[in-house]
Amino acid sequence: MEKDIGKLKKNDTADIILRVDDFGGRRGLTIREFVTSERYTGFTKAGVRILAADFPKFKEMINSVSEEEMSQEPEAPSETPQVPKEQETLETKPEETKENLPDY
Repeated sequence: MEKDIGKLKKNDTADIILRVDDFGGRRGLTIREFVTSERYTGFTKAGVRILAADFPKFKEMINSVSEEEMSQEPEAPSETPQVPKEQETLETKPEETKENLPDY
């Protein structure tokens, strides 16, 4: 059984296809990229498959995302990159070369 649920346009040559299907005898939701070009038309390797047993959890996660969260502007990155605390205290050792090695 194959049932196309819908299609989202990704760009001029690719769409994201959602379909319920049986793959390997196991029902699930497949979300895959479909391209149309001179060289190739068909599904790509890019995508994900949600097994029917995992679908209720997947649906719960998707439904937990609010419309408000999706419409907010992304935060602008800070001008100076944040350095993790543990990296602030790291000391660097001078490179050991033949000239600066002690004579024993």
